[in-house]
Amino acid sequence: MAKLRAFVLSGLLLNLILLGGCKQKDSQQVKSFDGVKISYAIQGQGEPALVFVHGWSCDKTVWENQIPYFSKNYKVVTIDFGGHGQSGTDRKEWTVEAYGQDVAAVIKKLGIKKAILIGHSMGGSVIAEAALLIPDRVICLVGADTFHDIENGYTQGMDEIIAGLKPDFQMQAKGFARFMFPETADPNLVKQMVEKISSANPAVAINTLENLGKHDLKSTFKNITVPVYSISSDFWPTNFEANKNIVKSFEVKIIPDIGHFVMLEDAAKFNKYLDEIIEEVGSK
Repeated sequence: MAKLRAFVLSGLLLNLILLGGCKQKDSQQVKSFDGVKISYAIQGQGEPALVFVHGWSCDKTVWENQIPYFSKNYKVVTIDFGGHGQSGTDRKEWTVEAYGQDVAAVIKKLGIKKAILIGHSMGGSVIAEAALLIPDRVICLVGADTFHDIENGYTQGMDEIIAGLKPDFQMQAKGFARFMFPETADPNLVKQMVEKISSANPAVAINTLENLGKHDLKSTFKNITVPVYSISSDFWPTNFEANKNIVKSFEVKIIPDIGHFVMLEDAAKFNKYLDEIIEEVGSK
């Protein structure tokens, strides 16, 4: 536990975890490239479509504070990628590339021609992979507290994290979740996070981390041509200059004094910044 705690506090791999929640109603399904059923939900109309993607050990309800706000003017799509939420679990390897295929399958199914992809934490890597698969359908990528270090991605320290989680996933995941928040965080939200993260499927969660540690985020972004943003907290630093060297369009909007779950901890400011990004992209 001590090693896991030190790793989390160092700021390496802090952007892995996402909040889970109750299942959304009226979900639909589409088969991904390997036949796994992917659950998604739609609300609202209008272009561009906003496609919200969760990350590690979570589901589409993480975006509960964004759906009612943005569906007034846009088609809002939320997705459970494979092994999460209401989606299927019949897959041998849980890779970032496979999750990207899940997102692409939903966008193709819905016939979306112009999409902004929004991904929290590990979901940032997922939406980058999805953009490579359907470049003619994606106009912008927006990370939610992710893209802190595009150069290294998640390749550093992953073995230590996995080793810490394997002996007792539930206990270690509880400790891991608690360190995602500052001391001033809403205790009810912290409690919800701890319970949700620790109840994840250990086999899926650990295999995802094993594959995430091998994912080359830098190489992925070398082939991304659309604008890239991140809405992040100041809980740990973003290597802005290094990111700009890899992705010339990269911009970051900072929400101060909160933790990793920017869209939940300060939904009003997150929504405001995402509105600004949509306007900026539309004006280009």
